[in-house]
Amino acid sequence: MPEIHFTQALKRFFPKLEPVRSEKSSIPDILEELEEKYPGISGYILDDQGHLRKHVNIFIDGRMISDRTGLSDEIDDQTEVYIMQALSGG
Repeated sequence: MPEIHFTQALKRFFPKLEPVRSEKSSIPDILEELEEKYPGISGYILDDQGHLRKHVNIFIDGRMISDRTGLSDEIDDQTEVYIMQALSGG
């Protein structure tokens, strides 16, 4: 089962956000599952076209995904997925 991790920045908006294991086999399906568990989280991760927001990165086993629009990068049962929201400011 893929394990999904999050940056602390997302916990500001979703305080109960914890790493989760998913039985889903694609990033879009995992994000849909996360939306059910944490309503509103997909709005922080995806834009209105369903593409990854510019300030968000998803890493699969330490590598940034290559398909930011279709989110079709492959995952398997041993995959670790990290969803990271970039921070800015000074």
